[in-house]
Amino acid sequence: MPATTLPQVPRWVPAPVTQEDIEWAELAVIDLSKTRTPEGRAEQAIIARDAMHNQGFFYVINHGLKKSQVDRLFDIGAVPFDQVDKDEKLRYEANIKATGEYLGYKLPQYWHISNGVKDRIEHYNLPRDVSRQEHPTALRPFLPEIQKFIEYTHSEIMYEVERLLAIGLELPENTFTDMHPWDETNHSFFRFMLYNPRTDDEETKTEGVWMKGHADHMTLTALWSQPVTALQIKDDEGNWRCIKHIDNALVINCGDTTEYLSGGYYKSAIHRVIKPPADQSGYRRLGMIYFQYMADQLLLKPLMESLVLQREGITKALDGDITQEAWRKGRVSRYGVTNLQKSTEDGVEYEIINGVKVKHYN
Repeated sequence: MPATTLPQVPRWVPAPVTQEDIEWAELAVIDLSKTRTPEGRAEQAIIARDAMHNQGFFYVINHGLKKSQVDRLFDIGAVPFDQVDKDEKLRYEANIKATGEYLGYKLPQYWHISNGVKDRIEHYNLPRDVSRQEHPTALRPFLPEIQKFIEYTHSEIMYEVERLLAIGLELPENTFTDMHPWDETNHSFFRFMLYNPRTDDEETKTEGVWMKGHADHMTLTALWSQPVTALQIKDDEGNWRCIKHIDNALVINCGDTTEYLSGGYYKSAIHRVIKPPADQSGYRRLGMIYFQYMADQLLLKPLMESLVLQREGITKALDGDITQEAWRKGRVSRYGVTNLQKSTEDGVEYEIINGVKVKHYN
């Protein structure tokens, strides 16, 4: 059988890895190749459990995709930004406030950062099933590849991570995977995201913050590691630590939904994006992210059948019955476009969504 000829795409040339002295976050590494034996599976489940309990972040390696396959998707990821003109982008712009969904383009200058400065972040968002929407002409030849990549991430990588997290809570290992079906009730989505360099004046006014500190609102976020050092996690002592690049690794972080399902045992990690180090100044930062939701109708309630929760107790729960759909749409429609209130906590602002106090960190 002859090999399939893939459509040509220009190479995306990433920034060189920084050589500066950086205070890196110490994140656990989950090796999916070790989950093929009962002993290895038990070991990796403990590592995943402790990482989500203590930090809300970990790396995933040996996930089954070659570096060349991931690099190819980064090449494709530049297409919606570099090969689509502004008029066509406007035709595919997401109506975020009205729909509570990001699908399509979020163009720069949409979110307010601080002191009158708006973001220089552009992203193009695709639904879990890419056929659910029409896409820019230049991206259409690559949709089959993108679809396969999304399906593999959802079903082969994220499902395996969710099994480990279920084992960590002493639940049946299919608990979380059953809550994330591959059907019309699931609104997980895939994002190509581009951070463009900013002016010196904008950097001064925002103190170098490109995206405010926040917790993701979904169950899990999977970010494909890329070399521009800008992502930071806030540790228990209130210090911001940078996430180090690992070739062909994923960075997984816990979102609010998982925190509520686990009664606060798994912690939704506070993270932000800042100005890169000097030796990466001027480079664009291209990212690929998969945001995973559970089924829309499910409630954000602690899984009390967990023996861990029964022993440890509940430290975080929502008042009332809030569905994944209500939480998803409420958070998406209001992010970055509402007037935040000052908190008594230093450097913290907040807003109320579905009766919940949602914090943002400057």
